[in-house]
Amino acid sequence: MDFLSYFQLSLIEIYFIIFTVFVASIIRGFNGFGFSATCISGFSFILPAIEIVPIILILEVFISIFMIPYIWNKIDWSFVFKLLIGIAIGSPVGLYLLKYLSPETTHLYVCVIIIFFSLLLMKGYSNKNINNDQSKIFTGIISGTLNGLTTLGGMPVALFLLVTNIQPAVIRGSLAALFFLTDVYAFILSFFGGIIDMITIYRSLPLIMILPLGVFIGNKFFIKSKEQLYRKVVFYFLIIISIIGILRILSSI
Repeated sequence: MDFLSYFQLSLIEIYFIIFTVFVASIIRGFNGFGFSATCISGFSFILPAIEIVPIILILEVFISIFMIPYIWNKIDWSFVFKLLIGIAIGSPVGLYLLKYLSPETTHLYVCVIIIFFSLLLMKGYSNKNINNDQSKIFTGIISGTLNGLTTLGGMPVALFLLVTNIQPAVIRGSLAALFFLTDVYAFILSFFGGIIDMITIYRSLPLIMILPLGVFIGNKFFIKSKEQLYRKVVFYFLIIISIIGILRILSSI
């Protein structure tokens, strides 16, 4: 049997996916988030959404494991678990709203809001007063709801951490821990729901080997960066990903 038949992709498509995963893993190693958003932006040129999500779930679990040595001592577990409470409440709400709201329209609005707040934060806006338990749980609810609707649940969490002026190392570590727990849960549901098949596993296995190198490079960039540079990179990333999302939605109308 031809080797490529296992992947059901052409050689050029495989190279493109490998490159996308490599770039996404560097971004994740630096930011602590953004792996899924980057992969979705690249994979969507080749694969339908139903085939993208299970691959990303597998890779997200492994990349979180590879990040553990770099972020373990910087995780704010209290923050993570309070967000999880909100996410547990918001996720079913988002899935329920799928029946009544258009994911594309919601995605468009979220991208516009993300760009607005990113630009506002770049101008120096911050608010430490919202760094309390109620705001964390509420942010988790928004994140869970948006995740059920648009898979953009990570963006409001990143914005919350940036608004409250939390240290970059804590932002990166807490986001990585949060996404690991949520992605393991989603992976288990997908596996028993039959969404993950052998083709997904064949496509994911060679990509897993790229992740440690990308995370290592991203971590090196993070260590050498100052807080101002980290925040600027995250802002630009959020804006670029949002613009790509808007263009993708508008092109499909």
